[in-house]
Amino acid sequence: MGRENRVDTGSAQNTQSGQVEQTGGCACGAVRFHVSAQPRRVSLCHCMTCRRIHGSAFGAYAMFSRDAVEFSGPIQAWQSSQEGRRHFCPTCGSVAFMEYVGSDELDIPLGAFDRTGLYEPTYELWCCHKEPWLPKGVRTEYRQDSPE
Repeated sequence: MGRENRVDTGSAQNTQSGQVEQTGGCACGAVRFHVSAQPRRVSLCHCMTCRRIHGSAFGAYAMFSRDAVEFSGPIQAWQSSQEGRRHFCPTCGSVAFMEYVGSDELDIPLGAFDRTGLYEPTYELWCCHKEPWLPKGVRTEYRQDSPE
């Protein structure tokens, strides 16, 4: 069932863009997180799984090094693909983070942060499923997964 997931982050840093440390959590407040670094990347994903789990036209994520993130509270996991596991709050169902096998990153939904306007996506994935009414050409688009 649920499990407690804690990742130690060490100390936070500041950058020219301001304070690096940010917090967030799920809709009911049972799961909380703290990040102590800037994201490596920020993207929009239009894959069908992201669309379904977010109940929206896309998912928006900031990607962080695992050692920069600390979660607290009960978290359940679901193997959403061969490479990916999605973690969520067992009470309200909010997405906590996404992780990929063999990666040292966690992808955190932008909507889970306590503050808005923190990070702006620079690219979009799985645009083969992008809604036609969304603007095109605003950022780099990849038909499926990015070449990274």
